[in-house]
Amino acid sequence: MLETTIAEIGPPDPVAMTAARDLQARLTKPAGSLGVLEELSVRLAGLAGVCPPPLPEPAAVAIFAGDHGVHAQRVTPWPQEVTAQMIGNFLAGGAVVNAFARQAGASVTVVDVGVAAPLPFPPADAASADAAPADAASGPTGTALAPPRLLDANVRRGTRDMTVTAALTRDEARAAVETGIRVAGGLIDAGAGVLLTGDMGIANTTPAAALVAAFTGVDPEAATGRGTGVDDETYRRKVGVVRTALQRHRPDPADPLGVLAAVGGLEHAALAGLILGAAARRVPVLLDGVIAVSAALAAAALAPDAVGAMVAGHRSAEPGATVALRHLGLDPLVDLGLRLGEGTGALLALPVVTGAVRVLHEVATFDAAGVSEK
Repeated sequence: MLETTIAEIGPPDPVAMTAARDLQARLTKPAGSLGVLEELSVRLAGLAGVCPPPLPEPAAVAIFAGDHGVHAQRVTPWPQEVTAQMIGNFLAGGAVVNAFARQAGASVTVVDVGVAAPLPFPPADAASADAAPADAASGPTGTALAPPRLLDANVRRGTRDMTVTAALTRDEARAAVETGIRVAGGLIDAGAGVLLTGDMGIANTTPAAALVAAFTGVDPEAATGRGTGVDDETYRRKVGVVRTALQRHRPDPADPLGVLAAVGGLEHAALAGLILGAAARRVPVLLDGVIAVSAALAAAALAPDAVGAMVAGHRSAEPGATVALRHLGLDPLVDLGLRLGEGTGALLALPVVTGAVRVLHEVATFDAAGVSEK
């Protein structure tokens, strides 16, 4: 599946991009007055292969959840059980991602790809709900949103401690990537016009920092942040943990699956798969924070043209996110100092992406509107 998906990922369509630039130049506004939105619309036209590109709707958030053996190195004060507890919160609709998803009219799918603790609700029960309850929240247009659902795709009950041994075997890393590909395909087949990355996993900013350092070559300190807000002592220990893991495994960025296996997380690998799956279907993926962009580095290493499907939703407060975005050549749409994860920053950026495309669909040209050009 992985190789087939990679083979289906192609470069942007230059004809569609040229048509989008030409259309932008003829719309009733000064040339360049919409700033980065203009180039974003051109990129999305190139991805879709048509101008104007389809509106990026409906939106679907995929939250991949996993636990981490490196938690044993005391890189976070939060207990590992919080991962499973937060999944319960997602399903109950009480997390920040749920509030933002309701505002945006986006569906929420939680995927257990590597949670260590027993989950609060059986995946079959949660995933079987096919209609919104009577008291379900409504989207922006008043349409009832389906409740969040939980998918069981657990590869293993948490990764191994990457400071002691490889976090995953190659087969486990591949299985997680292919889980992400399948989730992308399922969401797109169900009608999603844009996918948004989400994540949940206590200690997952530590493997994210290791992935960023491995793929970009920066020093571990430049890639490592404070995650949930750790104190100075824990931060120094976290940097040391990342450094130790990289020195132990010497991951080769030319072998992205090997990098994911050595120092990645199951949710990172699955997110890389989600990006690849969307890119193969030429559907945009709105990236969230540092977990997503560290996964995006792996996706880009596996298939460089996958970058054409990526839209950087926001700039995470985690320093590794800026390093990764620079390496990918992506500019974030918003910068609000966020560091929550879950998909929250991507959801806040979604209206910006929709607006960029809607301009090409709805704004009149100078000729059509009878407006004089300069």
